[in-house]
Amino acid sequence: MKTKFVLFTTKRFEIQAEKLPGEVKKQLAKRLEQLASNPRYPGLKTHEVEGAVGDLSDKVFEAYINKKYRMTWEYGPDKGEITLRNVDNHDECLNKP
Repeated sequence: MKTKFVLFTTKRFEIQAEKLPGEVKKQLAKRLEQLASNPRYPGLKTHEVEGAVGDLSDKVFEAYINKKYRMTWEYGPDKGEITLRNVDNHDECLNKP
């Protein structure tokens, strides 16, 4: 059985997640389960954010919640861990936290 990743959140992620519409919060919860199980889960459509450098690693990734909303994350601080950076509509999400 594959090990799940431990998810951590930044303050920005927490604040933005709280502001999401109710239906998007439900979708986010499902996507977070998928991310913890497999960051490359096909439905997440995970890809590297070009030109972005993380605080914990050299790469930042974007994953889909739905057609409009995205979340950004990076590996770390330690092996087997993921830090959630931001969640918002596509354009706002990609602004540097």
